[in-house]
Amino acid sequence: MMSTGLDLYGKDLSVVAMRLDGKTVDLATEIPDGAEPEPVAIDSDEGLSIIRHSCAHVTAQAVQLLFADAKLGIGPPIVDGFYYDFKVEAPFTPEDLKAIEKKAQQLLRQQQRFVRRVVTDEQARAELAGEPFKLELIADKGKAAATEGASVEVGEGELTIYDNVRPDGTVVWKDLCRGPHVPHTGYLKAMAITRNSAAYWRGDQSKDSLQRIYGTAWPTKEALDDYQHRLEEAARRDHRKLGAELDLFSFPEELGSGLPVFHPKGGVIKREMEDYVRRAHLRAGFQYVGTPHVAKESLFYTSGHLPYYQEMMFPGMEEVEFGDEGNATPTGMRYRVKAMNCPMHNLIFKSRGRSYRELPLRLFEFGTVYRNEKSGVLQGLTRVRSITQDDSHSYVAPEQAEDEIKHLLGFILQLLRDFGLDDFYLELSTRDSEGKKKDKFIGSDEDWAKATAILEKVGRESGLELVPDPGGAAYYGPKISVQAKDAIGRTWQMSTIQYDFNQPERFDLEYTAADGTRQRPVMIHSAKFGSIERFMGVLTEHYAGAFPAWLAPVQVVCVPVGDDHLPYLEDVAAKLRAADIRVEVDESDDRFGKKIRNAAKQKVPFTLIAGDQDLAAGAVSFRYRGGEQKNGVAVADAIAEIRQAIDTKAK
Repeated sequence: MMSTGLDLYGKDLSVVAMRLDGKTVDLATEIPDGAEPEPVAIDSDEGLSIIRHSCAHVTAQAVQLLFADAKLGIGPPIVDGFYYDFKVEAPFTPEDLKAIEKKAQQLLRQQQRFVRRVVTDEQARAELAGEPFKLELIADKGKAAATEGASVEVGEGELTIYDNVRPDGTVVWKDLCRGPHVPHTGYLKAMAITRNSAAYWRGDQSKDSLQRIYGTAWPTKEALDDYQHRLEEAARRDHRKLGAELDLFSFPEELGSGLPVFHPKGGVIKREMEDYVRRAHLRAGFQYVGTPHVAKESLFYTSGHLPYYQEMMFPGMEEVEFGDEGNATPTGMRYRVKAMNCPMHNLIFKSRGRSYRELPLRLFEFGTVYRNEKSGVLQGLTRVRSITQDDSHSYVAPEQAEDEIKHLLGFILQLLRDFGLDDFYLELSTRDSEGKKKDKFIGSDEDWAKATAILEKVGRESGLELVPDPGGAAYYGPKISVQAKDAIGRTWQMSTIQYDFNQPERFDLEYTAADGTRQRPVMIHSAKFGSIERFMGVLTEHYAGAFPAWLAPVQVVCVPVGDDHLPYLEDVAAKLRAADIRVEVDESDDRFGKKIRNAAKQKVPFTLIAGDQDLAAGAVSFRYRGGEQKNGVAVADAIAEIRQAIDTKAK
């Protein structure tokens, strides 16, 4: 009789599954003679997905025990947790979620086993006859996996059902699922229901409206507590909340979803970011250009954005001419708002003959582009429809590509460090390794292999961790993206460097080589911020709104102890402004203590206070954002200290 994974690992609850011949399977699976199983640890990425998927099943079981008419959608693991969709008569209330979590915790303590069964399509339909969404997945078996999350339930091969079985052998619940799962619920030590939201079946607004329950699961109660603390901290740092409190930006309903406006204080931060990156680009050999927001639709066919990127572009606009009587006549010309700046930069390159002596030719602009993002994915500044990119394109000879990518990566890493982000890794996005999605990409296998090899070489030589992302490339070439961690450990995709061998050919770009022949350049796309909007959102959360002095909208607030001290501080403020320091004087009728609290609430880096003794000494009391204070600081010394903090970009 063959042994199973339970025979090998069953007494070790830190092992939740095993790999056989590269495939992850349940521990109850028999091990063929000569096979060498590998344990899957509960705290590995794969192990976490398995316990979260198992908790999704328990959550669905709890829902159907409490809401007998609930119909099952799908329930995959996701980053940091899981969700499960249900068709119910009314949205779940906070009280419902508490009851569901309580019932799920009771089920976990029953040590129910997860038992896998292979079934035919007919058996699956018979056993799940009351579950219309499962029946649809069974009917669409091969293509159903394309539905978000559905791959955990059906694939192109056999169908399997997992039974939840009590220790006495009673089957108490079942679900269509590919697995794997933990052997029993005793492995699931720490789970919680976090929230619910509306969803649509298969993500299609024309289909059934569902309720989605989100949850999280971790190997230990301590790990769950740490995660919940991070959630609380993330809520405190939410840039949308801080943006309103600090009067930085807003999203007027009259403009439309995903279209932010920057208020004066947010405008200061945006201007400082732009000024920094503009100077940095000029120092790095870039030339500043500008391009329009719209262009003929035909331009984007040439670039390949139509059709390869069409779903992210806004619909075309028909050009019309108005006659004397006000009647509109279409001209037959169509325009599009741009989703990328690169086609227009190509036209600048092509505007005249180019020599190898000009290469690398580096073009840069703050180009605002527009992406037709779905309303459901918009999220403050971090996912918008109006995107201002510090967009640059380097046109290089093929033999210069590697050095240019190194140059750009060094540029990006220094920028991130200057803005206070210094914990990052790289992600290498390539074509799908199995070639399943080749229709998403253009270019030859040889070109893709060469470009990928160069990016991989530069990434590895950087000394940073390089993580593969198969299938994540742009349609025109592979890319490296910098993934930066913020102050509470969350990872954000920031800057990108993309190798493009396709657009130079599509635009017929050429330069004259040293031997007089006409050669095709390589085009390297790079966005250092990625987008100014997203970067500002990330920075707001990274600093919890307490921006370093050089970025802070208001760098100093002057607070008089009494009205008699106001003229003195007005004079101090004038000296600060002369030193290019952003300063406000609190002239309000508030009491002194409230003025100090207001400055703290606005997260101003420095507060200068003046009373009788300060006036007599020609000094100020110097209060820092953290609450520390120095008294009797000469005005000139205070200005010098503030100026140094700004100039050195002190954190």
